[in-house]
Amino acid sequence: MLASPARTLHRHLDVDGVRVFYRESLPDDPDAPALLLLHGFPSASHQFRRLIDVLGGRYRLIAPDYPGFGHTETPEGFTHSFDRLADVTEGFLQRLGLDRFVMYVFDFGAPVGFRIAERHPDWIAGLVVQNGNAYEDGLSDAARDLIALTPETPGAENAVRDLLTLAGTRGQYETGVPDPELIAPEGWTLDQHFLDLPGRKEAQSALLFDYRSNVERYDRWQAWLRKHTPPTLIVWGRHDPFFAEAGARAYLRDLPDAEPHLFDTGHFALETHLPEIAPLIADFLDRVSRR
Repeated sequence: MLASPARTLHRHLDVDGVRVFYRESLPDDPDAPALLLLHGFPSASHQFRRLIDVLGGRYRLIAPDYPGFGHTETPEGFTHSFDRLADVTEGFLQRLGLDRFVMYVFDFGAPVGFRIAERHPDWIAGLVVQNGNAYEDGLSDAARDLIALTPETPGAENAVRDLLTLAGTRGQYETGVPDPELIAPEGWTLDQHFLDLPGRKEAQSALLFDYRSNVERYDRWQAWLRKHTPPTLIVWGRHDPFFAEAGARAYLRDLPDAEPHLFDTGHFALETHLPEIAPLIADFLDRVSRR
């Protein structure tokens, strides 16, 4: 049985000049297992608001906004790359004193999270992987075409900027979803609000052009998984236009004991399948904590 809605704090924490905004639930048990929630593109920690409400009274859920996303504020001249997102997230965890947790990786959260896992394998008690890709198998044709773009490619800037429009943002929520009426409009409209803030489109363009650095690291992350074999729960929207179902199954090559669950939905699986996914996460956290 899941807990009653959680009390949640909404704070900023300074990390090397970056004002990191984060949400943190206050569970009834101060020693409750911790779940770090790493969001995706083009969203922010608000994508986990319903999951925090459902599970936050029973577990400590922590969801930061990366630099260039949500309510986090960056200094002038900040370099937007996946290495820097990982640096700031790592510093955030150190400031928070969080050094043992289950890590939920979604979309951009996978390259941020796996960089942190490489640096601090002892921090990772387990993984929840939700459309967080670490295998070339999982790259759709659309994803491969996007990753292949460089700032010098003719038309590349326009192709990237098309993703940052209201139509592009809404499409990421609704593509692959059998019933779009299950998608609350607050998610994509709030994402677009943040995308339209000064400097945000430039930050997102820089990250999209840097995405190839993640694909170059896939072999390293797969080796990390084989070496450390973290308990892993996989929950995946099988109609994701970017990260194909094969990307979920590929984890089983390196983590044969991982638990895959595929859902008839798109990229933002929590938006449509929270009632099915939340109990899976709760059961997984309980089992990991007993270990």
